[in-house]
Amino acid sequence: MLRRVLACLLLALCSVAAHAAEQWGVFEVELKGPADGNPFVDVQLTARFSNGAQTVEVDGFYDGDGAYRVRFMPPRPGRWTWVTHSNRWPLTNKQGEFTATPPKPGNHGPVGVRHQHHFGYADGTPYKPVGTTMYSWAHRGNALEEQTLKTLATAPFNKVRMLVFPQTAGIDKHPPEHWPFAGTPPANWDFARFNPAFFRHLEQRVGQLRDLGIEADLILHHPYDDKREWGFATMTREQDDRYARYVVARLAAYRNVWWSLANEFDFIRTKTDEDWAHLGRLLQRWDPYGHLRSIHNGKRIYNHAEDWITHVSMQHGMAATEASRAVLFREAWRKPVIFDELKYEGRHDRRWAQLSGQQMVHAFWATTIAGSYGGHSEFIPDAEGLIWLAQGVALRGESPPRLAFLRKILDAAPAEGIDPIDAFDDLFIAGQPGRYYLVYFGDRAPTEWLPKLYLTGLRDGQRFKAEIIDTWAMTVSPVKEPLQFKPQGRYDFVAPNAIKLPGKPGIALRLTALDTPAGPGARPAHDD
Repeated sequence: MLRRVLACLLLALCSVAAHAAEQWGVFEVELKGPADGNPFVDVQLTARFSNGAQTVEVDGFYDGDGAYRVRFMPPRPGRWTWVTHSNRWPLTNKQGEFTATPPKPGNHGPVGVRHQHHFGYADGTPYKPVGTTMYSWAHRGNALEEQTLKTLATAPFNKVRMLVFPQTAGIDKHPPEHWPFAGTPPANWDFARFNPAFFRHLEQRVGQLRDLGIEADLILHHPYDDKREWGFATMTREQDDRYARYVVARLAAYRNVWWSLANEFDFIRTKTDEDWAHLGRLLQRWDPYGHLRSIHNGKRIYNHAEDWITHVSMQHGMAATEASRAVLFREAWRKPVIFDELKYEGRHDRRWAQLSGQQMVHAFWATTIAGSYGGHSEFIPDAEGLIWLAQGVALRGESPPRLAFLRKILDAAPAEGIDPIDAFDDLFIAGQPGRYYLVYFGDRAPTEWLPKLYLTGLRDGQRFKAEIIDTWAMTVSPVKEPLQFKPQGRYDFVAPNAIKLPGKPGIALRLTALDTPAGPGARPAHDD
């Protein structure tokens, strides 16, 4: 009896609180501990979660006012036990258990790499990114931020690139309510003490994106505070490491998180490639769930072959104008490629934000045919000077409805993704050999197409349904007669009936097999 009373007293003194969670949800343990000194530096806290077959160790973090939290994303349903370890006795050897329930509808788990060049959710559902960039949308105050969320709820985007640290653009009219470190702007910061209110607000917005089915591509560093000299871009390696570990501890349990080390890393003059590699390897080690990791370039392209990089986040306007250019990045790195900045739709005096809506849509289709993905944003100011790229709030460009149309095309495509069919010789046809093809004519305006496909996966007499896609008018028009292909020469299969086309730019064709494709034996042993 005495033991039971003591156990209850200890539990009450330690103030342990936990909440149930679904698979790939967030399970949280709250502990009361020391608030003296500097808990962000002086106190170490971890917890080990186990279901008997799998063990996951995660970092805890200090959340201010004597509160410590440990967050865990259950990778499987069922019973999980946990135990804490710390260098402070009120926090160590605390134990508990919970049952992770099956995921609710819409919860597919975190996104990972699939089929080498593409993505998929943990439950096997394909993920085809159609992303956008809104750098400081989470630092603009509740009114603007809630407007942005309403816009996103009906927008086509399933990925948002966003800054953890604020940027200077728009800050005079809409200053941040919170700052990431203890102290006061512009540069009176204690980089050894985080501001929990700032990170609570950030994780609230990340959670709201999750609930909308949107991935949050979190940019940890950027070069856009130089005019204010806040000092976030010039932190020491020790400060960078502490910051990264704190962010991982707070946010890694959110299934929709991606890590982007930097936006335009080469414009941050105070860090070397070795510094970035060091930080990337730490993220790889500290994140128990293996969320996607990338680094984004300005002018100088990073070495994306490094093993901590899961996918290529690319800025390159010229490459995105033609599939034959875009495909080279995919072939070089053998990883998924997202042209997160292929220039933006807008009316800026800078050349990176002068695309028309048609040019933006074309760039997305060109990268699609290259077996890669595109990234949107806008620089079209409203009467108050608000722009989507910096603040979010409202979309004003012509491309978003057409990108919603493209997303429908992508979602209806094979789960394995859209790959170039013949990257060696023909870069306007992509799909899955023998099953599915997209033929994109881009800026050309042909009045007909003589059907010809590379031989891989095809068999003599195979039939296809054909549809004409107008990428700007957002229409799909079926071709009345099916196409029947026969071999011609060494490399090609052709169909005799030409398809009449509208004779305007932005036209594509979709071919879907009506018959069983040929087996693996139909692949050529070599080319030329």
